[in-house]
Amino acid sequence: MNDPVLIVVQARMASTRLPGKVLMELGGQPMLLRMLERLQRVRTPHCIVVATTTDAEDDPIERLCFRHGIAVYRGHPTDLLDRHYRAAQAFGGGAVAKIPSDCPLIDPVIVDRVLARFAQRDCDYASNLHPATYPDGNDVEVMGFEALQAAWHEAELPMEREHTTPFIWERPERFRLANLVWQDAQGRAMPDRSMSHRWTVDYPEDYRLVSAVFDELYPVNPLFGPSEIVALLDRRPDIAVLNARYCGVNWYRHHLDQLKTVDQRQTRIL
Repeated sequence: MNDPVLIVVQARMASTRLPGKVLMELGGQPMLLRMLERLQRVRTPHCIVVATTTDAEDDPIERLCFRHGIAVYRGHPTDLLDRHYRAAQAFGGGAVAKIPSDCPLIDPVIVDRVLARFAQRDCDYASNLHPATYPDGNDVEVMGFEALQAAWHEAELPMEREHTTPFIWERPERFRLANLVWQDAQGRAMPDRSMSHRWTVDYPEDYRLVSAVFDELYPVNPLFGPSEIVALLDRRPDIAVLNARYCGVNWYRHHLDQLKTVDQRQTRIL
């Protein structure tokens, strides 16, 4: 990848379960800003754009980004494939990384690892999600613009439009796919925590856990990563239990009848 990677952070105020979550406070700052602070530590040459919607209720997201010098693209409220594609057209870049805004504890080291895997030039799409081994909330997907463009032109299922990338990773016979498993700094495989640890924010209980983790670790080490979070949750079961009922729950559960490469082993049903 010679050109900077375009990191697209999808963000909107609307949320069925936790409205306005992206601007809820995390350590005295909006959660979205805390996440962007972590992404700005990615070492791979990149530029960041927050992709929000044209809805007026998302004006505060645009104002926050402008105050902090973060680029913004405003597009379709529910067709995230269209939003990512048009953001890529507007801001350029041969590779586009998709990172949802409900992952405020995402580790920039993980982002760099996935980007480095894509940079080997032997794949059209790379992620740490298929299959997932990282704790939920470390979601990184990167794709070439050509793959994104093909998906934008051809994807028809509402699920493919809403979740941006299924058209690509559901077609391994057509697109070259690569996946990273969780490894420590020495390259040793780590246990699969994708179904047991949840650091994404979708429910009020998720927010309480993420806030507690941030309050415990940020004052000691602003660069804290997954190993520090796991260690904290091991010694503080009172924090770990806050969102335990939702561990392993993700969007796959609504589309198991449509997905070919994902089954019930990758999600819990509430």
